[in-house]
Amino acid sequence: MFSKILGKKQETTSQEDQEKAQLLDKISTMNLTEMKSYVNNRIENLPLNEDGLLGVMQRLVTPNANTQALYIQESDMDSKKKKAFDLVLLIAKSKKITFQTVDEIQNFIQTYASIIQSYDKEYKEIYASRFSDAIALSLENINKMSELKAKMDILGENN
Repeated sequence: MFSKILGKKQETTSQEDQEKAQLLDKISTMNLTEMKSYVNNRIENLPLNEDGLLGVMQRLVTPNANTQALYIQESDMDSKKKKAFDLVLLIAKSKKITFQTVDEIQNFIQTYASIIQSYDKEYKEIYASRFSDAIALSLENINKMSELKAKMDILGENN
């Protein structure tokens, strides 16, 4: 019942595994603007789902396999940093978020803590507090969804 919310998957078929692999492959080639379009569910033939949100967060946090460089560097343009920060905040507001994705958001904050602090200081922004508020909101949304699912199961309406 709670497996979707917790980010745990039940036994999947090979077709579902292939679809997930294709989705993650597409995400691995997206730029920030395309990832934002995906999170806003505006890409045709590519519906937003839990695996996709997790894939986007992992792309932002995981170092490149070849260069071992993170997606965002201190030397990147400020517009790229702002787009990445806004994308993470957008993901945190998503109704498709799971605990695994929230964990990746926390990982993002830890990984880019120095970049976030310097950006906030230079541009008088408040991304650091926005991220903590976004995590709290995400966890609250997950709790609401789990309560709703529990009520639906009790009423027998979730078949």
